[in-house]
Amino acid sequence: ALHADKDVVLAAVRNDGRALELASSELRADKDVVLAAVSNHASALNLASNELHADKDVVLAALSNGGCALGLASNELRADKDVVLAAVSNHGYVLEFASNELCADKDIVLAAVSNCGCALGLASNELRADKDVVLAAVS
Repeated sequence: ALHADKDVVLAAVRNDGRALELASSELRADKDVVLAAVSNHASALNLASNELHADKDVVLAALSNGGCALGLASNELRADKDVVLAAVSNHGYVLEFASNELCADKDIVLAAVSNCGCALGLASNELRADKDVVLAAVS
């Protein structure tokens, strides 16, 4: 069947990442196929196998297309400073998906509020009272 043909599925997801929905479960677990899908459409991560929600390369590729992919990442990657920084640098509001530890990390929160002042409400209590963070949020 075509949904199990890697070449066909790759061509489809390169055109529209959401076509991953039509792929076989084996191809939804294939890193090459999923990378192609999320590079086209971040939300395709939702259609990938659970194992790939924990793959840093796949999640970073998805984040390059939309910060919402952080909400689909594994808990481990939501606690990974590189991954969260990549997400909040372009979409500060996704700080809500970061681990509690990273919501208390000044570098992460500064990146988030510099992009989206409303992310201040997602920061730790300590950082909400930090002058540098507040100034970055209102600038």
